[in-house]
Amino acid sequence: MTYSQCLEYLYTKLPVYQRIGAAAYKANLENIVKLLAHFGNPHQEFKSVHVGGTNGKGSISHHLASIFQEAGYKTGLYTSPHLKDFRERIRINGEMISKKQVIDFTKSNLSLFEEVKPSFFEMTVALAFQYFAREKVDIAVVEVGMGGRLDSTNVIQPLLSVISNISYDHVQFLGNTLKDIAIEKGGIIKEKTPVVIGETQSETESIFTEIALQKQSPIFFADKHIHLTGMEDKNRLENFDVFIDNKLLYRSLISTLQGFYQEKNIKTILAACYVLGEKFIPKSAIKRGIKNCVTNTHLMGRWQTLQTNPLCIADTGHNEAGIEFVCRQLTQTPHNQLHFVLSMVNDKDIAKILKLLPKDAVYYFCKAVIPRGLDATLLQKSAQVFGLQGKVYASVKIAYQAAKRTAKLQDLVFVGGSTFTVAEVV
Repeated sequence: MTYSQCLEYLYTKLPVYQRIGAAAYKANLENIVKLLAHFGNPHQEFKSVHVGGTNGKGSISHHLASIFQEAGYKTGLYTSPHLKDFRERIRINGEMISKKQVIDFTKSNLSLFEEVKPSFFEMTVALAFQYFAREKVDIAVVEVGMGGRLDSTNVIQPLLSVISNISYDHVQFLGNTLKDIAIEKGGIIKEKTPVVIGETQSETESIFTEIALQKQSPIFFADKHIHLTGMEDKNRLENFDVFIDNKLLYRSLISTLQGFYQEKNIKTILAACYVLGEKFIPKSAIKRGIKNCVTNTHLMGRWQTLQTNPLCIADTGHNEAGIEFVCRQLTQTPHNQLHFVLSMVNDKDIAKILKLLPKDAVYYFCKAVIPRGLDATLLQKSAQVFGLQGKVYASVKIAYQAAKRTAKLQDLVFVGGSTFTVAEVV
């Protein structure tokens, strides 16, 4: 079995949510429990930090992994979805799992997969946990796939749970109100295990507080205690000082990630480190880990500059809250004309997103190469209702090339609307 044959099997034989949507979702933990029992419960052999929430959990996970690496720990990192290569989901000290290990795992467990019939995500979680255990990682940062309570990752007993924020996403599975979604996300809070909440929200604060109280788990709201000062440019987290309850915690930190929305993520990351304690993570490791995150863990797609002259930027923000941040960031990025390469998936409430997008942009409507991709002509028609004008293109790449050809030097080309849009240009 070659690597490409292996991937074809995984994508065609196992239900993949990112590709087909609801048909791949399983609202229970039965399969992952069976798989992990078959492998001797590898998730019980390493320490972990569990990261959930709606937006920012990927950036938070990558930063924590980078910090642990800088502290000298052999660090596993499990995230989803991937952008370019399936193996991005499973890393140790920033390096992706090898193709051979993916092939060997798949080949040796074909009969198990036929018996259990796991989803693609369930299989991936089992692969990651077995790999981390076999390689004897000191700690793993594990990002929740969707929700929390019934997510396959929710079998771990972490040192710390982290929930970034709550926004509307996957409402068909998680609920139509922020309270309902918070209950699902709050399902990763474990008995007598501290939890950090990144953003205090009036609709969800009491939900998290109540769950933590029931489970006797210390709860820490990052934005209530952590404050950043000294940034000359809100878009760049450079040379900022960190205070906890008005007491200086760190001086002159630097993050290479751009985008003012990263400020919330940084507060959450620093709160997590504070709760874990200085004995576990030295201050010097925190500074280096934040500064070297992209180098250490190869994080992509977060307000990522693709080229300059004209400036081309991609961002994976794809739900209502994520798009709000993108639009605010676009207004603060100097440019003449905005060229917006847009594709979306077909199971989102696209009207909520389209109404947020700038009406003065030129749009390049397209469809990502996945079954869930929304037909570009349908997207164009829906966008016209909200005053968004542009042409339809045969693919994301063709749309991006057209935008770059049309844009003048002082213009801005933005690529977004879904993770899969960004995946085709980074």
